[in-house]
Parts: sequence; C-alpha cells; structure tokens
Amino acid sequence: MKTISRRSAIALGVTAAAVPPLFTLAAAAKVKKYGPKEGKEIAPGVRLVEVGTGNSDIPAYKSISIVDIVFQPGAAAPQMVMDNDMVCTIAAGEFTIKKADKQFKLREGDMYTCAKGKTDAATNTSKVVGIHRIAVLIPA
Repeated sequence: MKTISRRSAIALGVTAAAVPPLFTLAAAAKVKKYGPKEGKEIAPGVRLVEVGTGNSDIPAYKSISIVDIVFQPGAAAPQMVMDNDMVCTIAAGEFTIKKADKQFKLREGDMYTCAKGKTDAATNTSKVVGIHRIAVLIPA
C-alpha cells in the first residue's frame, strides 16, 4: 500500500468537501429531457451535451465543466481513458460501470468517480433514457 503525504491528504479532504455542494446544485437543476439529436454523438446511442462551466475554488483545479452524457436504452460508451478527474452522478436510468479492476451497478442518484489516466466504460441497463451528469475537473 502506498503512503499518502499530509499535503495530499489535505488536498483530498478539501476536494471531497467541495464536491457534494457542487453536485447538490448540479443535481438540483432539473434534468432536461434531451432530444435524439441534441449534443454530440460519442458512440452509437450516446451523446454528450455541455451544460456549463464555472471557476473552481479548489486549488488543484482552475474550472469545473458540467456535461450530461445521454444514453439511449441499452446503449454503451466503450472503454475510454479519462482525460481529467471527474465526479459522476446518475441523473436518470440504471448503469453498469466497468473499470480496469472492478464492475458495479448504479441507479438514479448514485455517484462515482473517475481518475485521470484510468479507464472506464458504461452501459445503460435500463429501459429508459439514461443520463450521467459529470463534473469534469479542469487542472490549474
């Protein structure tokens, strides 16, 4: 097991404390029903819709971009390497998430994280349009 420095522990604590209020605001925003052509297609049946961007008070990040990834029923985003750290919440639907070392299921309201340089894949396992609301943390 790797040891963690005091500075890293403090940064992690500050980040963890800052993310819940962000998602309270992001989740509180009514999730829009997206049309089949809104946003940019990133895989068959999967579209990326930009919601907004704001400045970050977290020292390690200069800004935070909120995006919705809209999945048609049964659609899957292939395994990809993450370009940034991200905090994800399931705004609609149910998903199976596959990472390099584990696989798990999530329902509406559940959250998970993705780390820069790690892989992640998602499949909408519900019979409704599924939405991942993602806070993309842009480094300073």
